[in-house]
Amino acid sequence: MISILIVGAGKSSSYLIKYALEKTEQKQAPWHVVIADSNEQALKEKVTDYPKAEIAVLDINNDAQRQKLVKKADLVLSLMPPNLHILLAKDCLEFKKNLITSSYVSPEMRAMHQAVKDAGLMFMCEMGLDPGIDHMSASMIFDGIGKVASDIHTFHSYCGGLIAPSSDNNPWHYKFSWNPLNVLNAGKDGAHYLSKSEKIFLPYASLFENNNTINCEGVGNLAYYPNRDSLSYMDLYNQHNAKNFMRATLRHPSFCKGWDALIKMGLTDTSNKIAMDGLATWTDLLKKLLGYTDTNKGIKEFAWEQLKLKDEETKSMVEWLGIFGNNALPTNATTPGLALLGILADKWKLAPEDKDMVVMQHEVTYKHRNFCNKLTSAMVVIGEDATYSAMAKTVGLPIAILAELMVSKKVDYPKGVTIPTMAEIYRPVLARLERYGINFTETIETIEA
Repeated sequence: MISILIVGAGKSSSYLIKYALEKTEQKQAPWHVVIADSNEQALKEKVTDYPKAEIAVLDINNDAQRQKLVKKADLVLSLMPPNLHILLAKDCLEFKKNLITSSYVSPEMRAMHQAVKDAGLMFMCEMGLDPGIDHMSASMIFDGIGKVASDIHTFHSYCGGLIAPSSDNNPWHYKFSWNPLNVLNAGKDGAHYLSKSEKIFLPYASLFENNNTINCEGVGNLAYYPNRDSLSYMDLYNQHNAKNFMRATLRHPSFCKGWDALIKMGLTDTSNKIAMDGLATWTDLLKKLLGYTDTNKGIKEFAWEQLKLKDEETKSMVEWLGIFGNNALPTNATTPGLALLGILADKWKLAPEDKDMVVMQHEVTYKHRNFCNKLTSAMVVIGEDATYSAMAKTVGLPIAILAELMVSKKVDYPKGVTIPTMAEIYRPVLARLERYGINFTETIETIEA
C-alpha cells in the first residue's frame, strides 16, 4: 500500500485532501493517507466526511515528530508556508522520499538539486496555481507555437485570486482566499521584468502606482502589477529571444490605489518593530508613521496631505478599514503590518457562503508566415464556498493529480528539484484538470507587428 503524507490543512488544502481521501475510500487507489497540521481543529474540519481518515497534530519544527511521519511515507505533499518546505525537503532527502510543494523554489531548495537528482528523487516545486498551472499552460503554448512559428516576441502572464462578483460587497473588491500573511507580503522584494528588450526593476514602493489594466475574458478590466523576478523564467521557459516578458498579479483597479496608500503610510511594513514601541492606539501609530506635527489638523486630514491623496474613492476605502481613531492596537502586533493584518483578517474574511474567483490569462505574440499573431489564453474558475474555494481547487488539484500519476507509475517523473514545465508532466495534469472545470479558452488574432 502506498503511504501519502499531506502536510498542511489550511485554506488551500480542502480539494487536495478531499481528492486523496475519496480515492482511498472508493478503493480506486491503494493509498494510506495521513494529514498533518499544527491546528487540530482544522484537521478535524477537513476530514469530517471521512471517518477513517488518519490525522496527526504536528509541530513542524519538532524534528522527531516530523521525521517519524516522513519516514513512514512514500510521497510527501506540502502545503506549508514557503519557508517551512525546506524542513520537509531535508527529511525527504535523508529518507529517500519524493516531495511535491506548491511554493516557489527557494535558494535553499535549489541548492539541493544535485543531491536530490543523485538520489533518484523528484522534488516538484511550484505545482499549484501561480506558480503551477501558469507554468504548465504557458509551456503547452510555447511548445505548440514552436511547431509552426518563429520566436516568441511577447509573453505576458497574469493571475489573480479575487472575489467572485456575487460575493463582492466591500469597497476593496477583495477577500482572503489564501494565506493572509502572504497577501500582506506580496511584492515586498519588488519586481523584475522585460519591456522592449529593457530590463526593468520596480521597487515595492512603486509597485502599486499607476497600474495598467487588461481586459479579462468574461470578467472585465483588472489592474496588474509585475510579480517577483520574471526574468529568471525566460531561462526556465527557454524564451531567451523575447522582447517583452512579464509575469503579473491581477487585482481590482481600486485595490491597487488603496494598497499604494497603505504602503505610503507605512502600514504594510512587517519589519519595523521600533514603530510600535510605547503606542496604544491607531492614532498613536499613524502619528508616528506619518511624522504628525501640525496639531491644528486631524490625523486623517494630515495623512491625506502627506500622501498628496485627492482621490475620494481611495480615501473612502482606507477610512472603511477603521484605522482613523483611538481604537486600541492589537496587543500581539509587533509591527505596523501585523497590526494592519489584524484588521484585514476581519474585514476581508470570506463568509462561509462566499464564492471566490481565480483568473489567469496569458498573452503571447509571435510571427507566423510573415504575420504577427496574438494568442490569448484565459481561465476563470469560480469557487463553491469558503471551504471549497477556487483558490483551494486550483492550488490543490494539480498536486493531487501529479501525486496520483506518480504512485500509479503513469509518468516517468523528472529527477532533482524542478518545476512542471516538461510535457510528460503538463500534458496529463492539464488534461485531468479539465475534468474539474479548470480549462483555458484560446483566441488568436492578427495584429500589427
